[in-house]
Amino acid sequence: MTSDGGISRRHMLRYGPAACAAIAVFASGTNAHGQRKRQMRFVVISHSSNATLHAPHMVAMELGFFREHGLTCTLIAPGAGTQVAQIIASGQGTFGIGDTSHPVLMSQRGRPAVILFSTDTRCSYANIVVRKQLWDRGLRTVEQLATTRRADGAPLTIAATAIGAATWIYGNYILSQYRVNGRTVNDQVQWSGGGESAIMLGGLRSGRFDAIMALPQWIETARAEGFGEALYDITSLAAWTRVFKGKLPNSVGYALKATVADEPGLTQDYVSSIYEAMRWLRGRDPEQVYEKIGVKYMSLMSRRVVVDEVKYYQAIFNYDLVIPKADFDNVKRVFVPLLTKTDFSYEDLTDMRFAERARQS
Repeated sequence: MTSDGGISRRHMLRYGPAACAAIAVFASGTNAHGQRKRQMRFVVISHSSNATLHAPHMVAMELGFFREHGLTCTLIAPGAGTQVAQIIASGQGTFGIGDTSHPVLMSQRGRPAVILFSTDTRCSYANIVVRKQLWDRGLRTVEQLATTRRADGAPLTIAATAIGAATWIYGNYILSQYRVNGRTVNDQVQWSGGGESAIMLGGLRSGRFDAIMALPQWIETARAEGFGEALYDITSLAAWTRVFKGKLPNSVGYALKATVADEPGLTQDYVSSIYEAMRWLRGRDPEQVYEKIGVKYMSLMSRRVVVDEVKYYQAIFNYDLVIPKADFDNVKRVFVPLLTKTDFSYEDLTDMRFAERARQS
């Protein structure tokens, strides 16, 4: 960035094709009254998909919080969190919201990243949904996944979106916290990669999968259509605490460390915009949230689904954005060694200065 808040050539080159394709609206000089115009700075922001989980980005866009903080943004939603990480790691994006694992892996692979805030306190896709036939036969506890067998005598099959994906990591961690006959439940089931929602739900319906890791809307679909029930539900505080001990940052805002070091003012304005969005979301009528962002960003989902999702996430959003060290340690237990064998510290991977300043402003 230039010293007066304009967009430098270096800055534009850093953010690559996305920056070149966008219209960066910024002013210079003075207005007709001789007053200094506020200069707008261009940023590329990204999240995987336009779903309620990423509502803070969309709210900040639509209610003008980014603009009020001097930012004009291009939003990229490539469809997968790993692609968001690639966009940020390559410098084609400035800030991203995604799974905590992404800045961890970026840092491990030589592109040091830093977590700036968390937008939630629980992992919304750590639910386990079991086939209705098994539920009706009395499978009502996580422990029973280990003692129940398929018709051919094989262990039950549980599907994650992909082996090694975040759904698989959380599922493995959950099942490793329960023991039956001296072994973890995780050691007594078999995992399968399921893919996107249609395959996951279709596999559960057909019996190809006995249970699946599930997003909130998948739970509702399975229940509504009568082929699944929630065996482990993260909305149960008792069930969540039994496994994860307390809150954890699952969905986080992050950037390259170089970006934060080079552009602290830009970083502060981004984080402050997200903080304003979170304040707006807190206690907001879900119908009003739908009117502001659902029609434009989530038109492929029904109004009812979006409204229900807003209610769901309002219960687990982290409205003050700050990640305490205890919460960070909770998510670290999930990731080491399932995601990485490398220990990573709170001090090295997080920077809460910007979220703290946003709260105090």
